Amino acid sequence: MFNAITHSQIYVLDQDQALDFYVGKLGLEVNADVDMGFMRWLTVSVPGHPDRQVLLEKPGPPAVSEETAEQIRELLTKGALGSALILTTDDCRKTYETLLARGVEFTDEPTERPYGIDCGLRDPFGNHLRFTQLKG
Repeated sequence: MFNAITHSQIYVLDQDQALDFYVGKLGLEVNADVDMGFMRWLTVSVPGHPDRQVLLEKPGPPAVSEETAEQIRELLTKGALGSALILTTDDCRKTYETLLARGVEFTDEPTERPYGIDCGLRDPFGNHLRFTQLKG
């Protein structure tokens, strides 16, 4: 049946601000930035890994009604939509220090876990992200 997951989606309130954060601060790369008329199809991925892209989508029509979009925006800004992304890194503490210097807001400092070292952060919209240095 299926052989891959190619795209995931997270909501953002401003796609230009999302680019600044996900590309400018986190170091991901743009895979697609297409004006489709009814929406902007904007995807990013880990550099060199375009096989797994994240759609940075503004909530709204045609996917959801404007009323539902407003509810999504409210939940998003409260941080109530759950974890959005979990990334891996070879050095959690070094990545933490680099991103901290770039002004990234962290919710958890690097912490030893049974599976490795990880920490948590938020994007400018309220999405929760984590990155992990897996045990080798």
